[in-house]
Amino acid sequence: MEHVDFLVIGGGAAGLSAALGAAEAGRSVLLCERGTLLGGILNQCLHEGFGRALFGEDLTGPEFAARLIPALQNSSAQVLTQTSVLSLSPDQTALLSGRAGLRRIRFDRCILAAGCREKTFASLGIAGTRPAGIFTAGTAQKLVNLGGHSVGDRILILGSGDIGQIMARHFVESGRAVVALLEQADHVGGMARNRRECLEAYRIPVLLRTTVDEILGTGRIRGVTARNLDTGRRWEISCDTLVTALGLLPDQTLCRSLLVKGQLPSWLRLSGNCESVHDIVDSVVREAYALGAASW
Repeated sequence: MEHVDFLVIGGGAAGLSAALGAAEAGRSVLLCERGTLLGGILNQCLHEGFGRALFGEDLTGPEFAARLIPALQNSSAQVLTQTSVLSLSPDQTALLSGRAGLRRIRFDRCILAAGCREKTFASLGIAGTRPAGIFTAGTAQKLVNLGGHSVGDRILILGSGDIGQIMARHFVESGRAVVALLEQADHVGGMARNRRECLEAYRIPVLLRTTVDEILGTGRIRGVTARNLDTGRRWEISCDTLVTALGLLPDQTLCRSLLVKGQLPSWLRLSGNCESVHDIVDSVVREAYALGAASW
């Protein structure tokens, strides 16, 4: 059975940096990425705003990834794309599924850098139909930026997370109408710079203390019933697309069966957004590299 010092799961910013840190510390490293490309979510983030802290430049997501990937490729680390880690076992083995089929490897240490999952519309329990035209912000971003698709023309955004604000700006720049951004809290979420550069700069209407009570339409969404959480007033908002930016959940699925009294085994660490949601990718890179290079 093949053996490596470090198994790194995930080829986004955290996984790339952790693997590089471990390789440059003289350890044998295997990085597994289930997608066809390294870079993770960075590949679909075509807006600028990355690298200001780390490189002193305003980069797009792909440009930022391009700063990380060559360093890893030129290191001693082994990289497998289109390879999923199906399970981690207490005996420090992992079952991999890739183009060559199933294989099991043994490792001394493992870093899980699987990123996040978006909270979905289904988690809200909203009344009404479930027609076409409802997307999470990340899915909309992938469809628009990587697939070249149009998700709609009159777009309502529920939630004021960073991705939702960035997509609101993108929709306006591409000639779509953002009807409004609804937020349950009494203030807009996300980073201050996104509020300035997206919502304020593009004068996108924001309705605070407001949520969606019901989805309207069959076949395709035609609108929603909105409700003010303070007054209880309900009214219809016409739209052909609903994009939800409800927040992110660290993807720790692979390690749940390994917890003992809520604690991870000593050979496993979480990195990047898989550990906790970070505001900027620059801090992810620094923390992940340090984790890979450290002795633990």
